Amino acid sequence: MKVASQKECERAVQSLVQRIADLDPELRRKHAVTRTVSCRVPDLDLMFLATVDGHTLQGLRCSPGTDTEGAQVRLTASSDDLVALLEGALSPSSAWATGKLRVEAGVLDLLKLRALL
Repeated sequence: MKVASQKECERAVQSLVQRIADLDPELRRKHAVTRTVSCRVPDLDLMFLATVDGHTLQGLRCSPGTDTEGAQVRLTASSDDLVALLEGALSPSSAWATGKLRVEAGVLDLLKLRALL
């Protein structure tokens, strides 16, 4: 089984940052709520953490381990599934339904953040 590398995951996350930056500012303001978001990648023992707001994804950092530092929205996905999700090869809803994506968040947060992906 292939495992995406840390660099591949970082590139995929950076592409998400760029897609959010490229969104229509009105759409971002409408759907973005300020939330701290973590994404744990257990097969690489990595944690991505950032803040989403009405303008962009900011303060993005990657560190080893599992500490979510109080994230309000917590995601967990394997490295391959994370890359597939962020590249658009895997939809968030089917990833969640098949257990490839674990999500811990409020319903309203999920609906708003889904519009940004």
